[in-house]
Amino acid sequence: MSVTRRSVIIGAGATAGLLPLSQMTMAQTGGRKILIIASGQDIPNFDPHVATGYSPAWLLRNVYDSLVRTEGNPPKPVPGLASSWSVSPDGMTYTFKLDPKAKFQDGTPVDAAAVKHSFDRIMRLKKGNGWMVNSVIGPDSMKVIDDKTVSIKLTKPFVAFLHVLPWQWVVNPKQVEANKGSDDGQAWLSKNLAGSGPFRVKRAEPGNLYELERVADAWQPGGGNLSGAIWQIVRETIKQRQMIQAGQVHMAADLTSEDMDALKGRPGVNLVIEPEFRTFSIKMNTENGPLADINMRRAISYAFDYQAMLELAGYAQLMVGPLPNGIFGHDPSLAVPRTDLAKAKEFLSKSKSPNGGIKLTMTHVTGLEQQRRWSLVLLDSLKKLNIDLDIKPMVWPDMVALTKTPQTAPDFFPVYQTANYGDPDNIAFAAYHSANNGNWQNMVYKSARVDQLIERGRAELDEAKRAAIYKELQQVIVEDAPDIFGVLEKRKLALRTDIENYRFTPVASNAVELWPLSLKG
Repeated sequence: MSVTRRSVIIGAGATAGLLPLSQMTMAQTGGRKILIIASGQDIPNFDPHVATGYSPAWLLRNVYDSLVRTEGNPPKPVPGLASSWSVSPDGMTYTFKLDPKAKFQDGTPVDAAAVKHSFDRIMRLKKGNGWMVNSVIGPDSMKVIDDKTVSIKLTKPFVAFLHVLPWQWVVNPKQVEANKGSDDGQAWLSKNLAGSGPFRVKRAEPGNLYELERVADAWQPGGGNLSGAIWQIVRETIKQRQMIQAGQVHMAADLTSEDMDALKGRPGVNLVIEPEFRTFSIKMNTENGPLADINMRRAISYAFDYQAMLELAGYAQLMVGPLPNGIFGHDPSLAVPRTDLAKAKEFLSKSKSPNGGIKLTMTHVTGLEQQRRWSLVLLDSLKKLNIDLDIKPMVWPDMVALTKTPQTAPDFFPVYQTANYGDPDNIAFAAYHSANNGNWQNMVYKSARVDQLIERGRAELDEAKRAAIYKELQQVIVEDAPDIFGVLEKRKLALRTDIENYRFTPVASNAVELWPLSLKG
């Protein structure tokens, strides 16, 4: 078990009366090594070039492969489909040598043409994780050198390019083209796989569970002893805690700080409490409704009770602006709103509803207790401005569907954003660039000045100049007040001690990579 003393507390008491995992999995799986993960979030789409969020990321990174993977702390790119790569001196051209053993699950070799086909599809669809690369690759970027060599020439410098590649998955062109239809294969891939990963989907029961099984002749070297894994939908975090404590699941993904504290001293449980670039903010509908008024947004930003949010967060610290504390370019001296009711009422008086008297809406994920409590903090804060709040718990796919237009988007939308790569561009581009309007990371916010600064930050190779760009960017965003900048929570995961070879990495850590893992016994 590769977890440090700093990040893990090993427990010492137990909950009796429930069937332990060792017996349960033996009874249900015939002795096969099935890892069971409790999560409150469903997996609405299997298309690797469309789906986003941590639950699809878990499935996709285990059933598909990308040119490079990410591992370690701090995270770094390591070989995936590409066994090696080189970068031109100007940082514009990347050449990848594919692993000759790499093959899709139907036995078709993974070749350079498949890589080109996948990136071409990413560029055509402009969905999912395509936001990470679509602005730096163009129609002529992809070049097949030979069967096992592909090059990518960027349209402009992008310093984090290697770090975004783990989230650009390669699909089997033969299968996709056979099921292309009129939507570039989206309908088919939403429910079917065309991957080369070490696992495949055995069954999918939306709202209940998703089961993966190991590919018998997987091409990847090494690996643990897992026969498969189950992503079990458990909406309530307290239920997740009870299940991990009782040995009914191997891992719980959505625990609160209170849950973690309750698990201290329990036998057979490891608690992972690690810092990562994971922000929580409450996004405001800047394009439709009362919050299109900047003075209303500023009033709410100053009325919000940040200390109450922090106390409920537990293992966390307050955000200082839109970027995670400690990431390159973050300005710790940035002036950000803190609770000041006099200032809040001053901005309210300048708004179109100077006396309040309005009702706003906020959604949050059903069963996520932390989000529910923060919604109540917002409700109490708004009461001081004579503003009412309608809190609507919803399942995640339904929440995502609301973000497609400003008219359907709620007034407030809570967002956890976990960096997929340790660079300020990750949060800045995903959360604030207008190219990403219409999805959960940035439902409506757009600003020509912010877009320009983000583009400059992505391309600037000089570190000092780049830091200055991000400093200005943070100031502009705070002035616009598109979000209530909330907290940076430490990642909290509970694992049974049955799990071997687990290593924490601070990107997408709740979308665990299965291949290296083993189960004892």
